[in-house]
Amino acid sequence: MESVFVLVLLAVLAVPVLAIVALVMVSSLKGRVAELESQVAKLAAASAARQEPARQPAPAPQARPAQAPEVDAARPAPPPPAAHPPADRPVPHTSPSPSPSPSPAAPVAARSASAAPSAFAKPGPVRPSPLEVAAGTVRRWFTEGNVPVKVGMLVLFAGVAALLKHASDQGWMTFPIELRLAGVALAAIAGLVLGWRQRIPRRNFALALQGGAVGVLLLVVFAAAKMYGLMPIGAAFGLSVVLVAGLGVLAVRQDAIALAVLGILAGFLAPIWLSTGSGNHVALFGYYALLNLGIFAVAWWRPWRVLNLMGFGFTFGIGAAWGAARYDSADFATTQPFLALFFVLYLLIPILYAWRRGGAKRGVVDGSLVFGTPLVAFSLQAGLLEGDRMPLAFCALGLGALYAALAWWLRGRERFGLLATSHAVLAVGFATLAVPLALSAKATASVFALEGAALVWLGLRQERRLPQLAGAVLQVMAAVAFFIGLDEPSALAARPVANAWAMGAALISLAGFATAWSYQRNGSTRLALGFYAWALAWWLGNAGAEIESFVPLASGAHAWLAFLGLTAAIAAHAHRRWPAPALAWTVAATLALALPLAWMQAVDAGHPFAGYGVFAWGAYALAGWYGLASLRRDPSNVLTLAHGAWLWAWTAAAAFGLSYLTTQAGLAHGWRIAAFALPVLAMMALVQWHPARVGAPVAARFGDWRQLLQGSVVVVLAGGWLLALFAEGGSAPLPWIPVLNPLELVQLAAVVLLGLWAASTLAPDALRTHRPVWLAGAGFLLASAVTLRATHQWGQVPWDAMMFRESVVQTSLTVLWSVLGVIGWIIGSRRGHRALWLAGAVLMAVVLAKLVLIDRQHLGNLFGILSFLAYGVLCTVVGYIAPAPPKAAGADTEPPAATPVGESA
Repeated sequence: MESVFVLVLLAVLAVPVLAIVALVMVSSLKGRVAELESQVAKLAAASAARQEPARQPAPAPQARPAQAPEVDAARPAPPPPAAHPPADRPVPHTSPSPSPSPSPAAPVAARSASAAPSAFAKPGPVRPSPLEVAAGTVRRWFTEGNVPVKVGMLVLFAGVAALLKHASDQGWMTFPIELRLAGVALAAIAGLVLGWRQRIPRRNFALALQGGAVGVLLLVVFAAAKMYGLMPIGAAFGLSVVLVAGLGVLAVRQDAIALAVLGILAGFLAPIWLSTGSGNHVALFGYYALLNLGIFAVAWWRPWRVLNLMGFGFTFGIGAAWGAARYDSADFATTQPFLALFFVLYLLIPILYAWRRGGAKRGVVDGSLVFGTPLVAFSLQAGLLEGDRMPLAFCALGLGALYAALAWWLRGRERFGLLATSHAVLAVGFATLAVPLALSAKATASVFALEGAALVWLGLRQERRLPQLAGAVLQVMAAVAFFIGLDEPSALAARPVANAWAMGAALISLAGFATAWSYQRNGSTRLALGFYAWALAWWLGNAGAEIESFVPLASGAHAWLAFLGLTAAIAAHAHRRWPAPALAWTVAATLALALPLAWMQAVDAGHPFAGYGVFAWGAYALAGWYGLASLRRDPSNVLTLAHGAWLWAWTAAAAFGLSYLTTQAGLAHGWRIAAFALPVLAMMALVQWHPARVGAPVAARFGDWRQLLQGSVVVVLAGGWLLALFAEGGSAPLPWIPVLNPLELVQLAAVVLLGLWAASTLAPDALRTHRPVWLAGAGFLLASAVTLRATHQWGQVPWDAMMFRESVVQTSLTVLWSVLGVIGWIIGSRRGHRALWLAGAVLMAVVLAKLVLIDRQHLGNLFGILSFLAYGVLCTVVGYIAPAPPKAAGADTEPPAATPVGESA
C-alpha cells in the first residue's frame, strides 16, 4: 500500500515536468509547420512564373570569361546552326575567340613526366649465380683456346679406351695383351714428346697433348695392374707417382695450371683406383704426404690457389672418410703424425704465398686455408682422441700458443699485417676454446661459432661477401650442433657455469657479439643489430638455463636480478667505448625488467629483499647508477625509459617490502594497501617538489621527461585509488573510524596530491581546466566508499556484491547522495554557480530515480521509510533556501530583434 501511495505521489510531482516537455514539443512542431508552409508557397510561385510567358525582353547577357552563359530553362533550346548559312542571310562577323590558356596541370604533368625515370633505364650489374659461373666456365673451355685439340683429345682418350676394350672382346688383335699395352704406352710417350716440342709455337695444343698423353699412360698402368695383373701393385703405384710428379714438373716449367690440376687429381685418385683393400693407412697417408709436399713445392714457385684448395680438400676429405669408416684407437700412434704434418703444411702455405707475393695483394688472405685448416684439423683431432676432453683442451691451448707466436712474428712485417691479425684472432679463439673443452666434448659447435665470427671479420676487411656469408652459416651450424649435443649425457654437469652447456652457449653468444661489433664498425647497422639480437638471445637463454638448473626456486628471481644488473653494466661499459643504440636500449630494457622481478621476488620469497635479494638489489643499484651515467648523452626516449624504469623498480620494491612488513605484523588488509601506496605517494611528491633528488644521476636532463614520469605516477596512483574503492579497508588492531583509518587516509592524501598536481604546470591544460569537476567526482566516490565501509564495519553487512540488497546500505547511500545534492544545490544557488547547482540537481534526480527503482522495495522496513523521509525533508529545505536556479548572465536583457535579410539595421 505504501508503494502505491509513493507512486501516486511521484506521478503527481511529475505532471509539471511533463507539461513543460509537452509545451516545448508543441512549440517545436508549430515552427516546423510554419517552415513547411513557407516552402510550399515558394514552390507555387515558381511554378506560376514558369507557366506565364515572358513580356519583357531579357537583358543582354554580360560576358563571363570564367563561366559559360546561362540558358533560360523556360525557352526551348535553339536548333544547332547549319553547316552552311543560307545565301540570303549575311553571315555575322565574329571575332576569333582567344585560345584557352593551358591548364596549370599541364606543366606539372610535363615536369612529372620528365622527372619520371625512363622505363628503359639500364639496370645495375647483377652478380651471376654459381650455376651461371659453372656454365660460363664450360662455355669458355669449349670456345676459347685451341678448341679442336681439346675436344679431339677428349674424344681420342675415350676412343682409345673403347677400342682397346672392343678389340679385346672381339678378338681382333692376336697380339698378347702385354704388347698391346706397350704399344699404347709408346704412342702416349710419342704424343708427350711431341707436346713438349710444340710447347712454344703451339702452347694450347702442346698442353692439351701433354695432359692427354700422361692420362693415357696412367690408364695403361691401371689396366696392367688391376685388369690384367701384369704388374705388381707396388710397381704400378710407383709408376703413378712418377707420372704425377712429372706432370707437376711440366706444369711448373710451362706455367700451366691445367696440367697441375690434372696431376693433383690423378695423384689423389691413384690410391683409390689401385687399392687392394688391404687398409694400409700408413702407406696411404705417406703417399698423400709426398703429394702435399709436392703441392708445397709448387706453391713456392707458383701462386696457384686452386691447387692448394684441391690438395686441402682431398687430403682432409679422404682422411676424414677413412677415419669415419676404419679408425680405431690402436691406429692413433700411426695416424697422429700425418695429421700434424698435413696441418703444418697447410698452415705454412698461406704464409709462403704471402711471402712470395711480396707487396702485391698484401691485403688479401686466403680465408679458406687460414681459418679452414685449424677448423678441420681440430675437428679431426677431436675424432682421434675419441672424446678425451682434457688432451683436446691442451691441444686447443697449444694451437692458441702457436698462432699467438706466429702473429707476434708476423706483426712487424707490413706485408703480413692482415695475416698477423688473422692469426691473433685464431690464437684468442683457441685459447678461449680450451676452457669449455676441458669440460665438454662439443668442440665442433664452439669451433664453428668462433670460426664464423673470424670469417665475417675477414670478409669485412677484404670487402668480400662470400666469407661473410660463410661466417653466418657457420654460426647457425654451431647452434644446430650445440642443440644436437644436448642429448649427450655430459651436456649438463654438476657444476654451475663451469660446465659444457654454459661454456658452449657463452662462446656462441661471444661469437655473435663479435660479429655484431664487426658489422657496427663497418657501418652495416641492420646486420649488426641482427647478430646482436642473436647473441643477446643466447646470452639470456644461457643464463636462464643455468638459473633453472642450479638456483633454488625461491632465489631464482634474485639470480635473475643480479644477472640483469651484470648485463646492464657490461652493455653500459661497451656503450661508453663504442656508442650504439642497441647497447643503450639494452641498458634501458635490463633496468626495466627489474619491475616484474620485484613482483616475482615478492611471490617466491615474500618480499624483494629476502635472502640473497638484498645483494641482488645492491648489484642492481650499482649497475643502474653506472648505466644511467653512461646514457647521459643519449636521446631522451632511451634515457626516459631507463630512468623511469629505475625509479619505478625501487618504488615497487619498497611497496612490496612495506606490504610484507604489515602482513608479518598481522595487520588488517587496509594497512597492507596503505603500506603499498606510500612509496607511490612519496614518489609523486618528490617528482612534484624535489625533482633534483629523484633525477640523479641524470638530474641535468630530468626536465625532459619529468612531466611524462609524473603522468605515469598519476595513472598508477589514480588506478590504484579506484581499485582501493572496492577494498573493505579493515584497520585492525585499531578500531575502524570513518576517514581516520589507514586506507581512507591514504586515499584522501592521494586526492590531495592529485589536486595539487592538477593545479601545477606539469598537468595538461584540459585537466587543469576541469580540475573542480574531477575533484568533485573523486570526493563523491570516496564519500560513497566510506559510507559502504561504515555499513560493513558497523552494520556487520558482508563485504560483497550482495551487500547492495541490504536496506541499510541503500538508505545510507540515499541519505549521503541527497545531502551531497542539497549541498551542491544550495551552494550553487547562493554563489550564482549554475554548473554546481545543475550538478546538485542531477544528483537529486538520480536519488529520485533510485527511490523509485530500488528503495521502494524496502518501504516495509524502517530504513526504507527513512530514505524517503530524508529525501523529502532535504527537498523541502532546498525549496525554502534556494527555490529557483540562479539566472544565467544576461538573462534579464532581451536579445535584439533579428534584422530581415536585405534591410539595413
